[in-house]
Amino acid sequence: MNNDYQQYVNKIMNSWEKEQKEGAIKIIKKYGHPQEAIPSRLIWYNNGPWKRTTLYRDSVPHNFPANHEDFLEQTVDYRTPIDVFEKIARFDGSCYPDRTKGEVSVICDTEEANFLFVNLFHEIVTGKRTEEEAKFFAAKTEEDYLFNNISSPYLEKILFPPQRFTNDPGIQYFDKKRSKDYLT
Repeated sequence: MNNDYQQYVNKIMNSWEKEQKEGAIKIIKKYGHPQEAIPSRLIWYNNGPWKRTTLYRDSVPHNFPANHEDFLEQTVDYRTPIDVFEKIARFDGSCYPDRTKGEVSVICDTEEANFLFVNLFHEIVTGKRTEEEAKFFAAKTEEDYLFNNISSPYLEKILFPPQRFTNDPGIQYFDKKRSKDYLT
């Protein structure tokens, strides 16, 4: 990275709220400067175990497991079976699969929380935990970490093997070009 780009990124971050700015500094220290930077977000690609990391200037209030602001989104390749989408939605609204892209994204305020939630997402998908069991485990694990300085492997890394070829473009019902010709 050249010095001008680093100064540009720093200028962007200087206008952000304290939590987002501190979050950005932490991610930069760990993964280096982002590949993309605009006033509303910083984006890293293929950083560590993540396919993509996006740190947003604007946060979203989130109350589970405690009141905080979500602004750090991290994504992995993952093919989520259709029949578990509802379970994932009941587990947490900040953990969401994208069927077409073949990804799952988690958004919280720290990378540790994102590791926890993507790991619990996987356990729900594989049937190791119900969504209620995952909620309880998430709350207890975060409480132990924040108030008692007790870590867990769930907070430190992704605990399942990476997936490949996860996108699902769906089933083609008609040829778009042919249909255009037919309609004219």
